[in-house]
Amino acid sequence: MNLLPNKNDLAELAESLSADYQGNNPFPNITINGFFDEKLLDKVLSEFPDLSKRESEKYSNKREMKFEGKGERFFGPETKKLMHFLNSEVFLDFLQIVTGIDERLIGDPYFLGGGQHETKKGGFLKIHADFNKHNTLGLDRRINVLIYLNKDWKDEYGGKFELWDKNMERCVKSVAPTFNTMAIFSTTDFSYHGLPDPLTCPDNMSRKSLALYYYSNGRPSSEVMAGSELHGTIFKARKDSETDKASLNIFNDPKRFIKALMPKKLVRLLRSLGR
Repeated sequence: MNLLPNKNDLAELAESLSADYQGNNPFPNITINGFFDEKLLDKVLSEFPDLSKRESEKYSNKREMKFEGKGERFFGPETKKLMHFLNSEVFLDFLQIVTGIDERLIGDPYFLGGGQHETKKGGFLKIHADFNKHNTLGLDRRINVLIYLNKDWKDEYGGKFELWDKNMERCVKSVAPTFNTMAIFSTTDFSYHGLPDPLTCPDNMSRKSLALYYYSNGRPSSEVMAGSELHGTIFKARKDSETDKASLNIFNDPKRFIKALMPKKLVRLLRSLGR
């Protein structure tokens, strides 16, 4: 039995969502509840590893405290099936209609920076705009899709996905990371988002999600900050947060960006030389 959405249903749904997506503030976005068959997502959740116990990407600094899987290496069979569908022609066509982007959208089979994400108690991701180029393909990053896998998630645990205005004065929208919630949004140099406050969930729980990024060959100049045509993650301080102002370099994170641009073999060599 195929538990994935079919082409005809997606085309009809895309048409019904496009006006809302393109008109939403503080930048184009939409949240869809119950998009996937729950039986499929139950299987995907059951396959989700404890990334803190795997050879994952671990971030622990003043900007972020989280874990990321590395490509497909930790995907179980159902997760792989879902993630491949989300890079398929059918889903790309869905995104093309919803977003109204003129340039042809391209998936990322390498899941650079994407894939499985996990944040544990005390973890966070400060408000930021994403890196804007794929480091090996040279394509422009245009769309993020986040799929949440958290059952029995309570508001008091925090962890809402926040979308902030361009001047970093207020959170315009927040999304609870509850099971079978999908957030889609456009990524530009001004699409500030994150989960800036530490999670307060129980020790035996974590905030789990799947992240997929979509690209195009070229983009409108209005989406690019003048003089920053190529950049890594840009972290921003919330206007009324003294903690943010004291801890964040709100410009590019040069070390992380340089590392992202380097071939993996060179990164491993430099690490070995530094031991």
